[in-house]
Amino acid sequence: MKFRRRKLITATTGAVAATYLPITSDLASAQASRTLIVAAGGTPEGLDGDALKGNTQPCVVQCYEGLTRYGRTERNGRPYLDPTKIEGHLAESWTVSADGKRYVFKLREGVKSARGNELTSADVVWGWEKSFAQKRTGNFIANVANVVPNGVKAVSKYEVEFNLVAPSAIFLNALTLYTPGIYDSTEVKKHVTADDPWALKWIDQNVASFGAYHMTELRAGEQAVFTANPNYFRGKPYYDRVVYRAVPSAGSRLTLLKSRQVQWIERPSTQQVTDLKADRNVKVQDTFGRSMSSIRMNVGIKPFDDKRVRQALNHAVNRAAIVQSIYFGLAEEAKSIVPPALGGYNPAHFKYPFDQAKAKAMLAEAGYPNGFEVELLYGNEYWWEEPLCVQVADQLKAVGVTAKPTRITLADLRARGAINRMDMPFFAFEDGPIVLDPVYCLYLLAHTQGVSNRAKYSSPALDKLVDEGRQTLEREKRYALMDEAQKVWMEDAPWLLTVYPTIFEAMAPNIVGWTPHPDDHERWVDLKVG
Repeated sequence: MKFRRRKLITATTGAVAATYLPITSDLASAQASRTLIVAAGGTPEGLDGDALKGNTQPCVVQCYEGLTRYGRTERNGRPYLDPTKIEGHLAESWTVSADGKRYVFKLREGVKSARGNELTSADVVWGWEKSFAQKRTGNFIANVANVVPNGVKAVSKYEVEFNLVAPSAIFLNALTLYTPGIYDSTEVKKHVTADDPWALKWIDQNVASFGAYHMTELRAGEQAVFTANPNYFRGKPYYDRVVYRAVPSAGSRLTLLKSRQVQWIERPSTQQVTDLKADRNVKVQDTFGRSMSSIRMNVGIKPFDDKRVRQALNHAVNRAAIVQSIYFGLAEEAKSIVPPALGGYNPAHFKYPFDQAKAKAMLAEAGYPNGFEVELLYGNEYWWEEPLCVQVADQLKAVGVTAKPTRITLADLRARGAINRMDMPFFAFEDGPIVLDPVYCLYLLAHTQGVSNRAKYSSPALDKLVDEGRQTLEREKRYALMDEAQKVWMEDAPWLLTVYPTIFEAMAPNIVGWTPHPDDHERWVDLKVG
């Protein structure tokens, strides 16, 4: 594949930076060499699925795959996942005990990593023990799926057992995820040290997996290169190589796609989508959104420790105006923490119509007749963050609240929202369930132990409902419990509800196979030239 140097001008905050990157001069040459060029906001800042950093998730999902996977279906000529069907992936089959608390999985034999090592039960056990030890994302997944801490054991070379504290309706769904990761532990153990018994420093910058792709190059701030696993058990992927290129400017990403210098850009804005749909050099496809573009209020910091303040701000927001002005009508007003795409969603508990007079009265009742001042923090990961914060701040002025939109780095946003810190009073964040289930959603976002409950919200009543739901197999009973949990959460109003945006992907017109996944990231192994 031949490259030539081309100068890209990328806008940055307060300055214009010139960055020289190799950009292919012709899309045809990239396709001839089976190379997919993706323009992203940045390179992965880390590659440990248990410790997500900027651009970690869209890359690790290409490398680490689960014991199970969702079935596939087709609608209107497009492929989709079928969340009602779970089938074997790295595991070919499994058995379940009569009480639903012990699963034994038979691994596929002959599955090899890109480094040539065969998958065994020891790899599965090692990856889960790593997550248990880290007590981060993978440990949360294990907890919500009722897996006993350190309850994953090797039965034989190709058999592994999972022990659960109680039956779980989402356990098999959880095994479709990229974390707890199934690592090539033979390779990872070469990098273990006395101070780093899980080789976390190495894992953070390297890949050792059995999935479709593995990383072969990382130049921070420029590009990461992923190469197809020559031993991939499902057959050779169409693309031999994927170049994941850092193009921080959304406008530059758009230009590169329209000029056929890249074949894929991640998460274009709705304004860009209207432009792209008129261009024959581009194909745009969409799917439902399962993550709310939310603004969160820290219930542990004044004035948001008063429920009346949180409720008042929800009345002060004109969601219909936001849908039209920022999302060009391509979003749905948020009326529950559970997204409309999930079973069990119930908007009937929403009680905050746009009513500025009521908002003012509630603020006065709470002791803030003249409103208050607060910073409204936002990051740089998603296109909507700044325009949404600016418009919400403008709407809040009408009820006397001065919210100052303030941009901070994504690293700061994640660090300050971590469970051991949570010191941001008022901030924008996007997060949603990667298991399509209301119990998982509410545990993730609203339970006291939820890893994405980033603003100190804690309700014993909600926790009790969700914990009961985790152990309930009957769907209608689980949905009834989650309906009551939605009602509790809506009354407490810990978020300023805004919208669930439609998710768009923009690509070269001859790419086919994009299959929407719950984490909103494409899988390169799904893609090919049609």
